[in-house]
Amino acid sequence: MRFTIKREELLKGLMIASRAVANKVAVAVLANLKIELNEKGLFITGSNYDLTIKTFVPYKQDEFEIIRNYKEGATLINSKILVEIARKMGCEEITLDVIDSTIATISGGGSEYKLNCVRPEEYPDLDLDSTGTRISLTKEQFDALVTQTAFAASVKEQRPILTALNLEAANGLLVATATDSARMARKQINIENGVEFIANVPAKMMVEVNHLLEGVNSVDIAFSDKKALFSFDRTVVATRLVAGDYPNTKGIVPRITNYSLEVNASDLMKAIERANILSIDRENVVDLSMDESGVEISAKSSQVGSAVEKIDLFKYEGQSLKVSFNSEFVLAAIRALGSEDVNFLFVGEMKPFVVKNANDDSVIQIVTPVRTY
Repeated sequence: MRFTIKREELLKGLMIASRAVANKVAVAVLANLKIELNEKGLFITGSNYDLTIKTFVPYKQDEFEIIRNYKEGATLINSKILVEIARKMGCEEITLDVIDSTIATISGGGSEYKLNCVRPEEYPDLDLDSTGTRISLTKEQFDALVTQTAFAASVKEQRPILTALNLEAANGLLVATATDSARMARKQINIENGVEFIANVPAKMMVEVNHLLEGVNSVDIAFSDKKALFSFDRTVVATRLVAGDYPNTKGIVPRITNYSLEVNASDLMKAIERANILSIDRENVVDLSMDESGVEISAKSSQVGSAVEKIDLFKYEGQSLKVSFNSEFVLAAIRALGSEDVNFLFVGEMKPFVVKNANDDSVIQIVTPVRTY
């Protein structure tokens, strides 16, 4: 195999595919990227089994030549080293030449590297077939699904199902739900009627795909029994689904609430962040005290002292109430809403409460209070 390619195009492809290559690999061959040149162009593949990314560089783009002086073939080259070489070479074009299937020569601009490479037959067979139920989302829809929910998924592996973003499509709606059992985030968007599926996609994989969508208008998704396949621009991303039944979260959102607070999101976030400086003893726990005459955020430490933040502009309905919560959970929920004002709906002191944007019913956040006595 041999080809000369525009360095920026090669680097872009390498950076995309290498996101699927883990820092520590259980199977040595997966430390490599698969580089394959055929009649269509250059295909670059990276995988860690759970996540596979395959991206494509064409010979030409709008009559602009990207790849020239080529001979078709394939090889496996260490991902980390290849990306670093392509990033740091100071030239417009890079030539890659594989000799006897064991040595890859990479040259350009006075630099030359000889790297050991591996025969492509040693790379595992990867399932990148687009099968199952299909759906197409705009970049904006996909971004909203991910950014407004994925943060609430668990990062602990004790309950793998909670590391997933649950996607459920039915009756013209796609609903994304994430929970770590202490909080929940849910977002729904309108889709075409007739599309039905339930899939538990690893939340971190959804975040990864969202990062790759920069500059892309839409993404096509295919859900099968064991995988989700995302296709966009010149790239295909496949991820394994999380096995198991997702917890039933439909009854978590309270139907009746006894207290409500409306406040400027920025003012509240700043007050929480300032009070949080002294929440040393209670691991980011702050207190929210409310009645019709005033709203306060407070925190205290037996070692350091206490802090009180008063909120001047607010609208509160209900009797006096004090709720303690994990400040990081509430801050993340407010950020996800992206609204100027935020509404809190409470049932009682120790009942899960709602954080929402009064003007957007498509997204809702639930946070469980913390017991402080």
